[in-house]
Amino acid sequence: MDRQAPLSAVIITFNEEKNIGRCLDSLRDVADEMLVVDSFSTDRTQKICIAKGARCIQNSFAGHVEQKNYAMQQGRYDCILALDADEALSDELKQSIADAKRQWSCDAYRFNRLTNYGGKWIRHCGWYPDAKIRLWDRSKGQWGGINPHDRVVMEKGSRIGHLAGDLLHFSYPTIGDHLSQINRFSDIAARAAYARGRKSNLGADILLNPAFTFVKKYFIKLGILDGYVGFVISINSAYGKFIKYIKLRELEMQKGPGPRRGHRGGD
Repeated sequence: MDRQAPLSAVIITFNEEKNIGRCLDSLRDVADEMLVVDSFSTDRTQKICIAKGARCIQNSFAGHVEQKNYAMQQGRYDCILALDADEALSDELKQSIADAKRQWSCDAYRFNRLTNYGGKWIRHCGWYPDAKIRLWDRSKGQWGGINPHDRVVMEKGSRIGHLAGDLLHFSYPTIGDHLSQINRFSDIAARAAYARGRKSNLGADILLNPAFTFVKKYFIKLGILDGYVGFVISINSAYGKFIKYIKLRELEMQKGPGPRRGHRGGD
């Protein structure tokens, strides 16, 4: 049955003073509550959140999935709108969300994410439309996935709609920022893979996976049409695969096989 639905907009942060103001400003007109769960930032993040009218809670970070599920549960309303601090709603998406609030007819809504890389909007490389569920009834779904690659997982049979407009992702101001995140995320991904018993294969994972990733991003997903930036993204994506699997192999050499020896997990 269609119903009106107040929203809790929920964001997790750590040292996001450069991004959080833009994110909260974009939520002001559609959110009935703006909630920030911060993992003890040492910059001005918390002060900015309070000045923008957000409710701010401190909670130690135990992982992306864990922190986002904690934040989801702290919201005052069952309908959750979740953004990352470096994201913001486009005007068209704001209107779509406002319409969904007035006539809530699905269990969840997904919408496209458009990423800005060094000042350029990326429409290829497999980065767009990059549709994601970010608006949902928390009684029907929660965060899942494998850190750091979290995603909203809905109950079987949930009704999922698609909203017009883009979620604007202001990802990496510089190539150096991208490389820094690849290094951080590959650490997390390698540890998570090791904990699942994932093994790193010299041929398939370390040699072929990065090469295929570049071909896929640059040629199959048409990163070539994004010019120089598309080439950089494709190379860095391949490098991200390479460094994840050599870090996983390093863990295997240091600690021995993971807990479920021989198990081959996902990518």
